[in-house]
Amino acid sequence: MQVSDLDLLIDAARMAGEIALREKARGLDVEHKADDAGPVTQADYAVDNALRESLTASRPDYGWLSEETEDDASRLGTERVFIVDPIDGTRSFVKGEATWAHSLAVVENGIVTQGVVYLPEMNLLYSASITQGAFCNGDQIHVSDTADIDDARVLATKPNMDPIHWRDAVPGFARSHRPSLAYRLCLVAQGRYDAMLTFRPSWEWDIAAGALILSEAGARVSNRSGEDLRFNNRMPQTDGVLGAGQALHRRISDELVYTA
Repeated sequence: MQVSDLDLLIDAARMAGEIALREKARGLDVEHKADDAGPVTQADYAVDNALRESLTASRPDYGWLSEETEDDASRLGTERVFIVDPIDGTRSFVKGEATWAHSLAVVENGIVTQGVVYLPEMNLLYSASITQGAFCNGDQIHVSDTADIDDARVLATKPNMDPIHWRDAVPGFARSHRPSLAYRLCLVAQGRYDAMLTFRPSWEWDIAAGALILSEAGARVSNRSGEDLRFNNRMPQTDGVLGAGQALHRRISDELVYTA
């Protein structure tokens, strides 16, 4: 009997964690990508290869999109596609920090249907299936009900607080940061923070799984202009990300300046 897509992703994420930790223990060979795109290690490539081989062997009709695999336009002609970040937060991984993650999603006709974000060194496994709720280590999670923008705890980078992004005064919310976009989305899904936002173009592999998890936890997730996210685009990026409970999402959206 064929396992479900979600169980397939969970098993694959745990396998990825074992590979990444093994490579880390051996010592990391760090390279730097062109155009200041960040570091990459042999662990990123090893995880990518293992995930691609195992997942596409199980679902040979699914397309493949990953940060560490050269893009193949054939994915655009498939009904379903795996969207994967082998290691989200490689800078943290290289520094010996624990806040890095494996991000795995299945997208069907532009919509994420299954998502898993796994942080091996923190023993956190977030998961969601569309319309079935969001979970962390098997326990259901929910976004907070905070609606006051000035009382909110928001995951955002310092440049997001530049007044050019805001209609009036910069909101007075408490700002924090985590390097992994996938983890930021999951922290908001868990109610540990009230919102997350980024105004930079966001790669699909960083956010696909986390966006579903946050949405299934009761949040509204959009690009910075408030439009619904769609995935498996020819250029696999979104125009930023804003995720928060429904009321808080509206409040933040109303305060943002958006220039197309």
